Amino acid sequence: MAVSGFEGFEKRLELNFSGDDPAIGIGFRQLDFQSLEEVLHAVQCTVVSALGNQYFDSYVLSESSLFVYPTKIIIKTCGTTQLLKSIPPLLHHAATMDLKICACRYTRGNFIFPEEQPYPHTSFEEEIVYLEENLPENLCCRKSSVMPSKLSSHSWHVFSACDQSQTMMQKSPYDDQLYTVEVCMTGLDRVLAQKFFRRPNDGQTGDSAGKEMTESAGICDINPNALICDFAFDPCGYSMNGIDGDRYSTIHITPEDGFSYASFECVASMYDDIAEVLNKAVQVFRPATVTVATTCTSHEVWMQVAKAIKPLGMKFRSCTVDDFPATGSVVFQVFTCRKK
Repeated sequence: MAVSGFEGFEKRLELNFSGDDPAIGIGFRQLDFQSLEEVLHAVQCTVVSALGNQYFDSYVLSESSLFVYPTKIIIKTCGTTQLLKSIPPLLHHAATMDLKICACRYTRGNFIFPEEQPYPHTSFEEEIVYLEENLPENLCCRKSSVMPSKLSSHSWHVFSACDQSQTMMQKSPYDDQLYTVEVCMTGLDRVLAQKFFRRPNDGQTGDSAGKEMTESAGICDINPNALICDFAFDPCGYSMNGIDGDRYSTIHITPEDGFSYASFECVASMYDDIAEVLNKAVQVFRPATVTVATTCTSHEVWMQVAKAIKPLGMKFRSCTVDDFPATGSVVFQVFTCRKK
């Protein structure tokens, strides 16, 4: 834990690979647990719980989450972890499986305690240098940007890189296009945040206490179809991964007053009612500030975000749009509580 307080804002890394047909091969899912632990050791976190299905494996970490698909890796870590240091060992393992990286995306918000971050996360500029130096040359289409908002304390950092094959892939707006939604919430309602503190000497495991928090906070109602792998930390804090077919969702909570934070991330399609999902997720925490980043070109999706959050007493503050190779359009929206 940092001296100032625990850093809730996560760093998120997504790596996509080619070379192994996901319909017939298991790709990265063949990595043994010891190899995964070695990757996480470089990041400085460990596995506390796990759940998988026929499509992918999910791991709740001591600092957030890991998702392993045959040709895709998503790692999301909070605190003072060194997330980008996972890249060299992951590329090494990919080479042993004849997998070749074809795209990379790194995203994060503004750290609450930036001065506590270790190398290579002391600044976005340093992160970009590390990424540039450790990604192979075939990822020749690269772009980085800090997407601002009207709140100086909230911006969205994006680095995206891909090879030529990814830039040539044309996505039709009529395809069943999947997109990612990343929600960051600060200033959680104090009463609701108390649900994520464990009782002293409760005699429970992290798994059983996590299940209790999932039910009492209403997290289980966000997507009733999802299988949930949850974990409660001692004395406070909570993480969960949800599995629904080939899609994941994840929630991470730092409930301490003064630097309280919660995140919600999910994968959705153009045909989903994302407004209902976001409305349920934000209601769990009733935060003072909400930021939502979506990787989707549809104007309708942006409007659905506002439709979900405004009725909760939130005021729309700003919207920023930028385009990135392979990722497409990233839309960053900010909302604040009308009472503050």
